[in-house]
Amino acid sequence: MRQALPPLVLALLAPLLVGAAKPTLVPDISARQVEIRYSFSGAQLLLFGAIAYPNGRTPDRPADIAVVLRGPVQPILVREKQKIAGIWMNADSSRFRSAPSYYAVASSRPIRELVDDRTASIYELGIHNLQLSPGGGSLPEKERHFEAGLLDLRSRAGLYSENPHGVEITDGVLYRAVVTIPSQVPVGTYTAETFLIEPNPDSAHGGKVVAVATRDVQIDKSGFERDVWLASRRDRFLYGIACVVMSLSLGWAAAVAFRRRI
Repeated sequence: MRQALPPLVLALLAPLLVGAAKPTLVPDISARQVEIRYSFSGAQLLLFGAIAYPNGRTPDRPADIAVVLRGPVQPILVREKQKIAGIWMNADSSRFRSAPSYYAVASSRPIRELVDDRTASIYELGIHNLQLSPGGGSLPEKERHFEAGLLDLRSRAGLYSENPHGVEITDGVLYRAVVTIPSQVPVGTYTAETFLIEPNPDSAHGGKVVAVATRDVQIDKSGFERDVWLASRRDRFLYGIACVVMSLSLGWAAAVAFRRRI
């Protein structure tokens, strides 16, 4: 007869057995590198993949998917203009230590229907759940005011977006989402995150994130634009002088051409 496993061995193997029973993600991206040239007018990335369920069995209530494409974080100073004595002037400002330069989220259902507010805040699911890290030293009302202004500015510029029905799931297994990258995005390493969210059987809200997968996307300049960008970073003083000389030369050439026409 086979001997039963000791209780201690079962206790050690329990986390592995439980982990094996969870579904996993198999994600991919249509392009791992996006090149910005002089004619770059934006791009579209396809984020797709599959959900691998234990034993290949799809549950009665299939899981949901949320995908996030996030650009490199950067400090930013937000200024507020006010009309003073008939002139628009910078009246106040607030600094954020780290804000994503680009953020796009797409999901199979609205985020508020997938997870509760606490889970959405932990995983930064949704534009209004971003952790922007204000510089401090300001009243909470002022920080919230400038945070709303920053989100509004970047949303109107196409740098922040949210699509509550942007993920298509086929047969509960295959998923796909298209994310648009505008022409004015900064260069750097972007992170594509895929979240697998299991629904709560007792409620329409409060699902839990059971798997997360990430892939990197490199957005970089190429050709003449890359050479100019590198020169502006490596030799800022010479680059500034070259810009001034070029501006003066173009202005002088335009003035000469205008006098000849007269």
